[in-house]
Amino acid sequence: MSEPDDEQMHDSPGAEHHDHLTDPDAIAPERAAEAALRPRRLDEFVGQQVVRDQLSLVLDAATARGRTPEHVLLSGPPGLGKTTLAMIIAAELAAPLRITSGPAVQHAGDLAAILSSLDEGEVLFIDEVHRLARPAEEMLYIAMEDFRVDVVVGKGVGATAIPLDLPPFTVVGATTRAGLLPAPLRDRFGFVGHLDYYGPKELQEVVRRSALRLEVDLEAEAAAEIASRSRGTPRIANRLLRRVRDWAQVRGTGALDLEAAREALRVYEVDKRGLDRLDRAVLSALCTRFAGGPVGLSTLAVAVGEETETVETMVEPYLVREGFLIRTPRGRTAAAAAWTHLGLAPPEAETGTTPMLGRF
Repeated sequence: MSEPDDEQMHDSPGAEHHDHLTDPDAIAPERAAEAALRPRRLDEFVGQQVVRDQLSLVLDAATARGRTPEHVLLSGPPGLGKTTLAMIIAAELAAPLRITSGPAVQHAGDLAAILSSLDEGEVLFIDEVHRLARPAEEMLYIAMEDFRVDVVVGKGVGATAIPLDLPPFTVVGATTRAGLLPAPLRDRFGFVGHLDYYGPKELQEVVRRSALRLEVDLEAEAAAEIASRSRGTPRIANRLLRRVRDWAQVRGTGALDLEAAREALRVYEVDKRGLDRLDRAVLSALCTRFAGGPVGLSTLAVAVGEETETVETMVEPYLVREGFLIRTPRGRTAAAAAWTHLGLAPPEAETGTTPMLGRF
């Protein structure tokens, strides 16, 4: 079984430029550490209570009937536990798990090879399912509905399609962009669960459980401090926990207390609102260089020395969600919370006089 990308705890273009500590996407070198922190069963999974209850009902009912469950689609931002839930589904069903991803399946033949090798009851997890190539997508329609693939033999006018029956199996798809899924594919998933960002209490429990798996003593105040800076994402919470552990071991007393948590996160430039160096650089440029905006995205990216895509996909979502930045038809503008967070006084004159440059 190949190493998955997600965690309760997909590499994105431009991710190499961003500070990895608050990047919700998986980072290749840390995937082994992530895997060790994953919950194994549904009752160990923290948070997402509605999805867990619904999923438990689906799995229990299928098991009672002695049938494979309906296909499952999990959507939501990265780092919330979609891959972990796929692994838990397989564990709850005591079934093998096959893992692949949309970008890895670029030809119908690739998918046919995977489907034809599935055993009865096996769980096929497709990460980033919205990125499947169209021919593979159309083959998956039939496989999910009729448990059949048509294998084409020959070429041109002499080509024939030989139907190949498949044993019953369950597809678990994960996507961060459910809106990009074609309707025919989305309709073939019997259960759709959306994962939301975690609250501080849930993240505190995630950190506490991870500390037990890491075999370190974590004080409750330190767990709360880490949780409050984790941007609602378990993957980031676990990453910060490991950095606090490193600081306590090398520069502290070895105890993961409140002081260790604050000092470690100060060293790694993650502030009390979960903003890192690049987040603050974007807000600072917007407020001090462009008088709060509006300013075009490309101009803002140049001002902080980053790629436009990095700012748009890695920085903006959290700043918008937390009310620091506003996206308008005229460009990006700083909200009142941005000025307050940076310790700056907003200009008295009406904003919006700065020329808008670059794309938005």
